[in-house]
Amino acid sequence: MVDIVIATRNPGKVRELQSLLDSVDVHLLSLDDFDQIGEVEETGNTFEENALLKATEVAKATGYVTIADDSGLMVDVLDGRPGVLSARYAGDNASDSDNNKKLLNELKDLPLEKRDAAFVCVIASADPKGKHILTRGVCRGKIALEEKGQGGFGYDPLFFPAQYDCTMAEISPEIKNSISHRALAVEELKKLLPSFLAQL
Repeated sequence: MVDIVIATRNPGKVRELQSLLDSVDVHLLSLDDFDQIGEVEETGNTFEENALLKATEVAKATGYVTIADDSGLMVDVLDGRPGVLSARYAGDNASDSDNNKKLLNELKDLPLEKRDAAFVCVIASADPKGKHILTRGVCRGKIALEEKGQGGFGYDPLFFPAQYDCTMAEISPEIKNSISHRALAVEELKKLLPSFLAQL
């Protein structure tokens, strides 16, 4: 079994990834296992740049293969915004509610059929020497006219996944974990990770 660091302090994300990676023989550590490592600033202009930045920095600092992700919401009519700024769309200390309100305000005059969007997740895996792989998951859908549902987080109450007539915040965690952008990126990662680890 190989130890891998997940570049997060979020225990929920670690549990989710351990579950999604159950078929790969790995044991996940988190940044909580490495007190000396601070937050890596996301200075990239793309999800790929930010994910790779986090993965390579943490891999160098810990000496372990590291997995990092960057994800967000891209709205077609807003030229891909909020994009890499999804978590701080309404400002650096914005809450999920603040971000959702800003997005709804920007789309307020648009009918549902013109609210096409996609959740995007990029996962980077890097070793301490800088070798890396990238995977990408995309979940297409539309932005709702108002927030609906109590589940999930972020923009989930505003996002209707394609083929569903409810938001990500209204569907069960089991369905979300099979159709979400993160789940799709992890599926791709599962195909590439064993051979990547075998080269170490």
